Amino acid sequence: MRRALGATLWLAVSACRPTGGTPSGFTLLFFDHSPAAALAGRSWVPLPDSSRLVAFDPQLRIVRTLTDPRLNTPVAVVPYRGRDLLVTEFTGAGVVVDTAGRVLREWPGPFTASLYTAGGGHVLASRSPYFVQPLAPESPTAPLVQLLDSAGRPTDGLGQLHVPDSPFLLGPTNAGALAADSGGAFYFGPLARDEISKYDRTGRRLWTTKRGLRAHETDPVFLPARGGRLPLALAVVNVALAIGPDGRLYALGSEDSAATRLRVDVLDAATGRILQTRRLGAGRTAVAVDARGALAVFDADSLLATAQSPGREPFAPAFALPDLGGADTVPLGHFAGRVTLVNFWASWCDPCREEFPLMAALYGEFDRKDFEIAAISDDVDAGKMRAFVAQFRPPFPILVGGGRMKATYHYRGLPYSVLLDRRGGIIARIFGFGGAAEFQRLHDTIAKEVRAP
Repeated sequence: MRRALGATLWLAVSACRPTGGTPSGFTLLFFDHSPAAALAGRSWVPLPDSSRLVAFDPQLRIVRTLTDPRLNTPVAVVPYRGRDLLVTEFTGAGVVVDTAGRVLREWPGPFTASLYTAGGGHVLASRSPYFVQPLAPESPTAPLVQLLDSAGRPTDGLGQLHVPDSPFLLGPTNAGALAADSGGAFYFGPLARDEISKYDRTGRRLWTTKRGLRAHETDPVFLPARGGRLPLALAVVNVALAIGPDGRLYALGSEDSAATRLRVDVLDAATGRILQTRRLGAGRTAVAVDARGALAVFDADSLLATAQSPGREPFAPAFALPDLGGADTVPLGHFAGRVTLVNFWASWCDPCREEFPLMAALYGEFDRKDFEIAAISDDVDAGKMRAFVAQFRPPFPILVGGGRMKATYHYRGLPYSVLLDRRGGIIARIFGFGGAAEFQRLHDTIAKEVRAP
């Protein structure tokens, strides 16, 4: 399950039949709508729905799978320093992992939600095209991209923003795809404008190319408010950028505003001239080049289907926490044999207040022998926690985390939930509050799991 607060852009996966033929000697450039990372003869791709990275060999067979609690929803991955992987999380955190799956470092990022790339010894961050938030505070004098040190701290700003009519839309207007080459130059493609630009390592623009998709450029705009929210109208143009093994720039873009008709443009990195355009058929969302530099496209779902299922990851570490009364300690094993929603919340979390009534309704829709909720407070202030519970009077168990849960389970915001099967395996991670529609999907998932043998 994938969602977040704010105005969210998530580019959906489609599916079709295999394209035929046995792939041989390929390097993946894009997988679904994310850039892939070529490292040590393998192509690494993020799988946000299953919270993991997978590595394909040149025959496009899965040879490695990496999971970690900090890889909650990976949306992009690039090589880092020639031996590791720099992963962009959906919420904008950066995570560096080695190819054995060890997390080496992580950082929150310079923007409300960031996208990362690396090249020429530099780490760069732009505003994420995967999680677009319109009301994030921005200044017209802010840089287009941030240069980061090895700990993810900003050291310099590069490039200039495009300033829209509304200052509240600086973030969405300047969100976009980002890539860097080995010389330290970087390439930026705005999410919602028809242009791709190259900058040198000082942030000086070298060239700009347009693909001719829009007769009239339009910046993102707000639509009339619905239910207290401000919907954002945004026409998707650029989805992802990648530097190929041949040194050319590959741009994954859209020919319609919803990113359902995709195309790949191959650009001369020195001049920005478009050398080739390839339109992708429905579902053919894995894009690769062969050893001769020829483009090839595949069905991403079909490539994943060739792998053996790794099974469900166990929820870890197992908790043993006091209940609200403080007299009893409730271990994770107490919920064994039932589908269980482990929910992390706090009294200061406004979305948690919206979520609790829906959780209470969900709790009443299943028998206790089949479904349970463990709602773990991460409050430090016990008085505020008790006041929250007194206000909402939840029918499900409340456990006391005492402010230690974020450090233990590495989530990056509240509410955060993990749905477990009867054996304690993770069915889904749920980030943020997605409203009634999300809870209907959650209900359907639980019902299906309850019926499973």
